[in-house]
Amino acid sequence: MVNFEIPTNYTFSPSEGTPHLTINHDVAADLDSTNAFEGPEKLLEVWFAPNPNALPPGVKPDGLKSIASDTWVGMLDMVNCKILSVLEAEHMDAYLLSESSMFVFPHKLILKTCGTTTLLLGLHRLLRIAAEHAGFPFHNAKSLDDIHAAATPYRVFYSRKNFLFPHKQQGPHRSWKQEVRYLDDMFEGGSAYMVGKMNGDHWYLYITSPDTTLTPPRTPEIEKLSANPASTFRIPAGRASVFNGGLECNDETLEILMTDLDPENAKKFYLEQASAVASTRLSEQTQEARQFTVDSLGDLSASTATIKTTSTIESLCDDTFDVFSNGSDSDLHDPHTPLSEQVDPECLTTEGHALGTVVSEACGLSDVYPTSKYPDARIDAYLFTPCGFSANGIIPAPQKHGHDEDAKSAHYFTVHVTPEPICSFASFETNVPGGQNGRETSDIIEHVVQIFKPGRFSVTLFEAKAVRMCDEELAPAGAGRSKRVERIPGYRRIDRIVHDFVDYELVFRYYEREGWAGCSGPRVGEDI
Repeated sequence: MVNFEIPTNYTFSPSEGTPHLTINHDVAADLDSTNAFEGPEKLLEVWFAPNPNALPPGVKPDGLKSIASDTWVGMLDMVNCKILSVLEAEHMDAYLLSESSMFVFPHKLILKTCGTTTLLLGLHRLLRIAAEHAGFPFHNAKSLDDIHAAATPYRVFYSRKNFLFPHKQQGPHRSWKQEVRYLDDMFEGGSAYMVGKMNGDHWYLYITSPDTTLTPPRTPEIEKLSANPASTFRIPAGRASVFNGGLECNDETLEILMTDLDPENAKKFYLEQASAVASTRLSEQTQEARQFTVDSLGDLSASTATIKTTSTIESLCDDTFDVFSNGSDSDLHDPHTPLSEQVDPECLTTEGHALGTVVSEACGLSDVYPTSKYPDARIDAYLFTPCGFSANGIIPAPQKHGHDEDAKSAHYFTVHVTPEPICSFASFETNVPGGQNGRETSDIIEHVVQIFKPGRFSVTLFEAKAVRMCDEELAPAGAGRSKRVERIPGYRRIDRIVHDFVDYELVFRYYEREGWAGCSGPRVGEDI
């Protein structure tokens, strides 16, 4: 278990009132992605209430956010990943992990892991932590003394793309059938789906729905329990008697899964090229700073000015370096802010977070939700050795007159890149509502695709039907948005598949680049 000694092993951002960063130097300093191979992530989303203002009675006021960071370490050990850093905001914490990301809200938790991580093996521990440390109710045991006791979730979503190397997966992740069996053994009333071509790229989804108890049950409960004693510990999902309140407004998730990245373009996510870019930028910024100092000092000699400027730059490199320590609420990505104030010049080839910031700016990721339109947005990025990239972003919701809930919410985005040609993959996920601050879903997709230039990619848009009821102004534009998403410049849409659930709508789209030759056939990678 990693020792979470925050006072000695972490660096904090000093900014007040905005998301701030905590870096786990013990883990971040010793990461190597040489053996990474499976880019497509496993994605788990567990809701314990329909919205942050509808927590069940007896739950701590901040719900899951009241749980200390070190409490999650044991669960993440079971998943086989470590915490690199934490970007904290008032209503959400974004954890950057050695194998992707985790987001903690008062009422829900999102865990996304890649490689050969065993995500589902940590699920029961996650539910128990929610009951034991946050006070969420449980119904599969009489007391917390029972090792089976686990919090009753409101909703559970589990999804992933088809694996490229399923034979290297561990635990229940060797096939979709095994994953479904594992989830069915844990929860009551789950449903499993496959979306897309069986002999091409496709996407899997497991979902539970609120209050799924059958009326009447197909088999009397006493007979079911007698036939399978272990079922007494299965976890009911979404009991109506526990949860009050409606689904939160503007709940939608956009996920872009990209494969066959352009090889030349993918070099941006290698340590060697990122270090060269950082060194060049640092040299240019240093020269500008020296010239500015010379002009400012006037009567002083240029040599004296150079010495003073150099000393100032060198003083920035210390044991408490923080990529978010510029102290401003809005200049994180300001091109006029000298790079010497953002990057540790003596640690360019070793500090993953410093280089992660350089890469996020150089590749255009920082402009997906630019601070000009999202002034309180913050990014926590990391570049792995010898290659690979991860980033989390927090996008506070804009406050609208008469909408108090807007002041109590925050949105996220997360990006993960495996650039090696044999298994190149990149993912982008966000729950920032389409149309917020003028950025439509189609704009986001086009921007992200231009960053990575994939040969093919899929888009899933999971949208609560409550979205249109929460904001009537968005409803008339819905059809227009859909048409714009259909046309992505430079790509042709191959598939469009719609699933209409009780309270959500899922739209799956698959695209290929125009003129892309690709391989001889689709790389499916696993049996259905």
